[in-house]
Amino acid sequence: MRPLERVPAVRRLETDKSTVFAIEITGEFTSADAENLCGLLEGAFAIHPTLDLLVRLVELQEVDTADLSPETSSFMKEHVAQHVGRCAIIDDGGWADRVTRLFDPGDGIETRHFATDDEPEAWRWLGANEIEENI
Repeated sequence: MRPLERVPAVRRLETDKSTVFAIEITGEFTSADAENLCGLLEGAFAIHPTLDLLVRLVELQEVDTADLSPETSSFMKEHVAQHVGRCAIIDDGGWADRVTRLFDPGDGIETRHFATDDEPEAWRWLGANEIEENI
């Protein structure tokens, strides 16, 4: 078995509301992470035609999606535009605009940026809570 070369940047967060899809992005976000995220979203959209999205950016150091295929980029933007009602992005590091462009929420999606200290307000805005994992 080959060890992981790097820890994946995207982690799904469990919520108490099935129509709120939440993720945490940390470290270095690459094209491979964007492909992974695209698959996660595709699965979520297959179950729920309309979702709200929460993106928590934690200690994000780099966003490098130069190798992202045009097909994946288009797929993500089109599906997010079709299936997402609200998008909350939590960030203090200045990455929110760049990550928002990856999703390209467009005019039909209500998007709000929240500071890390205001994360509880972001969850309230989406009407959900994070379910803490017990490890």
